[in-house]
Amino acid sequence: MELHDMLSGAYGGILRVLEYTLEGLDEEDLNWQPKPDCNSIGWLVWHLTRWQDVQISNFMGQEQLWIKDGWHKKFGRPADPKDTGGGMKPTDLVKFKSPDARTLLGYHKAVLERSQKYFPTLKKADLDRVIEGTPFKPPPNFGMMLIGTLSDGLQHAGQASYVRGLRQGIGWH
Repeated sequence: MELHDMLSGAYGGILRVLEYTLEGLDEEDLNWQPKPDCNSIGWLVWHLTRWQDVQISNFMGQEQLWIKDGWHKKFGRPADPKDTGGGMKPTDLVKFKSPDARTLLGYHKAVLERSQKYFPTLKKADLDRVIEGTPFKPPPNFGMMLIGTLSDGLQHAGQASYVRGLRQGIGWH
């Protein structure tokens, strides 16, 4: 198996979890929070997709799809490349309103498609390149950041499934 096939399959796994988790949910379900300082399903899906969009765009040296393709408008959010959900306060979480599941999945699929087109272009030397300017000590290499972005996405997809279980009980699946 080639590296790009492994990355493509692993990142594609996030989409499979999201499709399963979001099936049949309405906007009320997507925006429900277990407590006012907790993330909703819609927020979790938006955030994990935003983070992947930010990271892959940075790696590629291209504009985020969030802005380039106008996804921010469909979410009623600003065209701010730093609007990823990181550092939001509980009051921000309460104000966040997710669009429908179709829009959440549409944005995720667009980001995933670009990521999967990018993966085959990677060379071993790219993966070993150290990324300066991050808050991490020691600075990570490119490969570590790709795996970190994958890990973050999988964790948030699992959290979205868990919140659905809180919302609908054990029988939702």
